Amino acid sequence: MAIRSIAKMGHPILRQIAESVEDPTSPKIARLAEDMRETLEHIGASGIAAPQVFVSKRLVVYRMIAVRIPTGSSIEPVDWTVLVNPIITPLAEKTVPVWERCLSIPGLHGKVPRYPRVSLSYQTLSGSSVSVEAHSTWAALLQHECDHLDGRLYPSRMDDMSLLCFNDSPGALAEDAATQPDQLDPLFLDLVTHWPDRERWLATVAN
Repeated sequence: MAIRSIAKMGHPILRQIAESVEDPTSPKIARLAEDMRETLEHIGASGIAAPQVFVSKRLVVYRMIAVRIPTGSSIEPVDWTVLVNPIITPLAEKTVPVWERCLSIPGLHGKVPRYPRVSLSYQTLSGSSVSVEAHSTWAALLQHECDHLDGRLYPSRMDDMSLLCFNDSPGALAEDAATQPDQLDPLFLDLVTHWPDRERWLATVAN
């Protein structure tokens, strides 16, 4: 197994529609999924799609760990899960804004419209079919990763580019952290906590 390199924004593979996996039980697909899991473990991230490791296949590996779940959420942790040929179906009529980061866009975060509830159908590495419903930041994570399979990065989903910010200057995020901290991924709260200009920014906004 191996830790894979990450494709960065601008690489053409991130703009392609990924190919379906013809045989989910293939040893080659199992090796790819394990490499993706090891890569996530190495980085300490929650999700990755095959195009991000330069493989144009409809494959996602993700997890929901307790330390990344907002304190005000009812989401339960999800162990490592491999999604082969996943299909996302919205279960809500309207989207809600969610803060996101991406391994392929280092140093930035943005507020992205996502459906708060979705249905997810996929195949496992054993070839069986699974359907689940996801909500809140779990649903957002799934939408984010599955977007990679259709050649989309989160900035292309944003409707307010003023909310695309550098991680070392999370101004707009600081406002949300001050008003609704229990709704934010703790990773984003950490960005604000370690920002030296946080109080000055909030004072400026208040005035």
